[in-house]
Amino acid sequence: MFSQVPQPLRYAEALLQRFATLARAANSDALLGGLVESAAQLSGCELSQLYLLDDTHTRLTLSAEWQDGLLQPRADASLPSDYDGEQLLQYCLCQNQLLSLNELDSSLHQTGFLPDASPAWRSLLCQPLLDEQKRVCGLLLIASQRSRDLQGFAGSLAQLGSFVIAQLHLLQRLRSAHPEPAPSSIAPPCASGYGLIGDSAPMRGVYQLISKVLHNPVSVMLAGETGTGKELVARAIHDCGFRRSKAFVAQNCASLPESLLESELFGYRKGAFSGAERDHQGLFDAADGGTLFLDEIGDMPLSLQAKLLRVLQEGEVRPLGSTATHKVDVRIVAATHHNLRSLVEDGRFREDLFYRLAQFPIELPALRERDQDILTLARHFADKASAFLQRNPCRWADRTLEHLASYAFPGNVRELKGLVERAVLLCEGGELLPEHFDLRQDSNTDDHSMNLRERMERVERSLLLDCLRKNRGNQTSAACELGLPRRTLLYRMQRLNISPADV
Repeated sequence: MFSQVPQPLRYAEALLQRFATLARAANSDALLGGLVESAAQLSGCELSQLYLLDDTHTRLTLSAEWQDGLLQPRADASLPSDYDGEQLLQYCLCQNQLLSLNELDSSLHQTGFLPDASPAWRSLLCQPLLDEQKRVCGLLLIASQRSRDLQGFAGSLAQLGSFVIAQLHLLQRLRSAHPEPAPSSIAPPCASGYGLIGDSAPMRGVYQLISKVLHNPVSVMLAGETGTGKELVARAIHDCGFRRSKAFVAQNCASLPESLLESELFGYRKGAFSGAERDHQGLFDAADGGTLFLDEIGDMPLSLQAKLLRVLQEGEVRPLGSTATHKVDVRIVAATHHNLRSLVEDGRFREDLFYRLAQFPIELPALRERDQDILTLARHFADKASAFLQRNPCRWADRTLEHLASYAFPGNVRELKGLVERAVLLCEGGELLPEHFDLRQDSNTDDHSMNLRERMERVERSLLLDCLRKNRGNQTSAACELGLPRRTLLYRMQRLNISPADV
């Protein structure tokens, strides 16, 4: 460990003294400040920085800095809270690899995390720090304005840093033994740490899959029924991932006709078509460096699918009316309620695009598959609605909870949210009762007075309503899915008394 440092015996004595000093630190600020001071003075460098990951291992923060013989003040507004774009830090953190550069080259290396200095920084050592479970929990960095080989200090600084991390965790455990009183206002339940609510087994599986893609640039395909929260999951992947400092842009592929969708996604140049009076930036450019969420990707026209495939393969965009392409760095998160494999077999979705998008599929469970989360979500939505209306929180009658728990929720979480908000509006006595909830139970009732024709019409009406809701009221898509001409579907809707308001 000491073979590559000057005067090994004296260095070992100084290192031992630093261990003893840090062991006596009474608070975290003294501990972290002592570490960067020790790293700088032991190595003879003008700069030392300590970066730590938060508890969710998604946010990297500069926690202490020593420069030119002084501990730098910790002004939160000036601290970098994200390592996005800093390839050197990202490499050490994600690959758990030591980085030693004897000659820093500003044209090759991005060093925006280093403070301004004159003369410029010439050499750098970045050492990952491990916690008690041997997981990377931060980075210890030293830099010099002279060209030096700093790798010889790596082993001893790694040991010193791991010791400080262990001491820091010990101080935190001692502090938690005497917790501060809890605040009067309790935050909404959040079991995942990603802003999502639910602790059922299917949702825990979703949380585990989300954690696998936070720091990886792979495309993600979210599948599931309408109303299961696909956009919320897409936002969680962005907000907790390494692109969180850049833009999150969402576009529903079924909401615009083909020509408008193309110009929205790829942009256009002045004069590209009638009415194009100026250059227009597309959503791929708006999301450059961040995340583009493409909802209802199964409804994207085939001609646009080919252009999207090129963006995924080459990372290039060509605006309408332009002959030149330019590079973009965008992570695609797509979502659909369709079975894309069936669309591929029917020739309505490109097979090569399907495999490109579905690098990492996540299937979101329907609400009926996570029944233990229904009441948790209902209480959460009721509290939010009460706060919005500036009312006291509503009480829940036991029979109301039983009433909700027995319902299948074909519209999933979106339907539950709407039902609860309506119930809060109707509630006048401060207690939510079953009659405040308009649950469609007609398909489950068994009326023995009905004849065969009436029962068949009830089944048919339920089938048509489910298909229309699944296709968001789009009668053409519903007719195609049912294998009916649109005219026949309209006739059946009229005969069964189905109006757009029922969907």
